[in-house]
Amino acid sequence: MAKKLYIGGVSYNTTEDNLRDAFSQAGTVESAVIITDRMSGRSKGFGFVEMANDDEALKAIEMWNGKELDGRSLTVNEARPMEARAPRQGGGGERGGRW
Repeated sequence: MAKKLYIGGVSYNTTEDNLRDAFSQAGTVESAVIITDRMSGRSKGFGFVEMANDDEALKAIEMWNGKELDGRSLTVNEARPMEARAPRQGGGGERGGRW
């Protein structure tokens, strides 16, 4: 079963292809995604790599955690499930004009 890894400290110059190529040294990469800002499209400095199985994921962690890629030291660990967030407040609707 595929195992998702969190990759922190990603250089703003790193592409998803660079990430995929680097992690493929540890095994089969199912997917590689760099998280970007919706407004600017710029990297947020982290991403996720999904490895084909647990053994390859552990190998990738050992191979890349604390190591440098594109001039930045990476933090690599098993991704945790996203926590539920409270609904956003405001941002539209009535603005309280004159009565």
